[in-house]
Amino acid sequence: MYCTVVLDVCSRRVVGWSIDSSPTAALVTNALGMAIENRRPPAGTIIHSDHGVQFGSWAFTTRAKESGLVPSMGSIGDCYDNAVIESFWSRMQVELLDRRRWRTRLELANVIFEYLEIVHNRQRRHSALGWLTPVEFESTATITVA
Repeated sequence: MYCTVVLDVCSRRVVGWSIDSSPTAALVTNALGMAIENRRPPAGTIIHSDHGVQFGSWAFTTRAKESGLVPSMGSIGDCYDNAVIESFWSRMQVELLDRRRWRTRLELANVIFEYLEIVHNRQRRHSALGWLTPVEFESTATITVA
């Protein structure tokens, strides 16, 4: 199972995600599409990814650019570029994936969905957000888009 997540760096909210049995361009493009539909980001919004071949694919890059987004990839080996998403994956590993085994891919996909949409976005409090959940933060914070 492969999972791609699009995370809003300001609120730490998962705004797009996709689960599939292989790490294809469709996997990351579907997650990006969900994020675009959920957020309707203004033109010029920067999306940052790692150097995975899926993120450099024609399909992903075209989807991003047609939506007015600016794709960004950091330097190789720079631990600060992906710190927020790496922290997310680390928490998901410890809080969910390391706790048990699942009998089927469908069962795992359902558990991941619940973790992303319910636990992470609506229940898990984040130190970077003043110990609010992403949903609470977005409902109370004044966010200015430059």
